[in-house]
Amino acid sequence: MVDETSLEQTQIEWLGTTAAAKRLGITTRTLYRFIDEGYIAAYRMGRVIRVKGEDVDAYIESCRIEPGTISHLYPEVAPRAADSESGSGGDDSGD
Repeated sequence: MVDETSLEQTQIEWLGTTAAAKRLGITTRTLYRFIDEGYIAAYRMGRVIRVKGEDVDAYIESCRIEPGTISHLYPEVAPRAADSESGSGGDDSGD
């Protein structure tokens, strides 16, 4: 006799391309490109292409940005020369 809980744990969550693309927040065309380039595994079942839900989740996790890796996208802006000169109050007499 097969234990039902172990059977449920081994069930594969199959997603169609529309559902997989929606889960990723991309178009189906982009999903097909990801499949073609090998980023996400897909399976042809007759005329239908299916993707495992766990493969989609694994791809999402692989895209996670590590803290401290995107500082180049928002570089610190050096203060402008006019701003630093006007901050001195304009009193150059030295008294």
